[in-house]
Amino acid sequence: MSELITQEPLYLPQGQEVALYQAAYAARLPVMLKGPTGCGKSRFVEHMAWKLGKPLITVACNEDMTASDLVGRYLLDAQGSRWVDGPLTRAARTGAICYLDEVVEARQDTTVVIHALTDHRRALPIDKKGETVQAHPDFQLVISYNPGYQSLMKDLKPSTKQRFVAFEFDYPETAQEVAILQGETGIDVERAHKLVQLAHSARHLKGHGLVEGVSTRLLVYAAQLMAQGVAPQAACRMALVRPITDDADIRQTLDHAIDALWG
Repeated sequence: MSELITQEPLYLPQGQEVALYQAAYAARLPVMLKGPTGCGKSRFVEHMAWKLGKPLITVACNEDMTASDLVGRYLLDAQGSRWVDGPLTRAARTGAICYLDEVVEARQDTTVVIHALTDHRRALPIDKKGETVQAHPDFQLVISYNPGYQSLMKDLKPSTKQRFVAFEFDYPETAQEVAILQGETGIDVERAHKLVQLAHSARHLKGHGLVEGVSTRLLVYAAQLMAQGVAPQAACRMALVRPITDDADIRQTLDHAIDALWG
């Protein structure tokens, strides 16, 4: 079901993205968000849905997702068969913002179903029903993906990419990331600074043993563990090191950085 967000999600703008998104929504343009894991893409969509007062339907895409998972299917019950709309169809009918998170995880033949919704037609053909859903005037489609993971086998087709306007996200600047940690967890500024400093050390290893750096989301997890009384070194190892690498040398490097920072 669509969700109307009633409480403001914490989001600190990194630039002009809020105003630019509002302009894109006013024109009902489809939006693509690009950036590393855990940098705030999903939170940004939630914040904008709240700011615009529009319901949000979020779909976590995966490699097993079929077109029917998005559009809908017939189900059997005691009365016979009945049609059940998928999340994309519900959003198009009701005027919600539909957010397809990590869309490249879905099969390419699945993402083709969005094409007619992302051009002048703003329509969703449902072949199984012989119906074409004309999108509600308030409907908007938003997709996200992490370019760091894209490959020849897992990327959006150019014919799909060129149907969207795009925003590029990255991890926040130091002062902003500290403020996010304090706002999300109530952690004191000194420990927040140390967490961000540690994240910067890990992010410098991206491409040198690490596929991805420490995300802002993982920093929040570490701060939440500390709030539960977990020692900083243990919280950092548990939230910032063990999830991102199994390489013994990289883990040892990051563990040494933790000990130097919190020792």
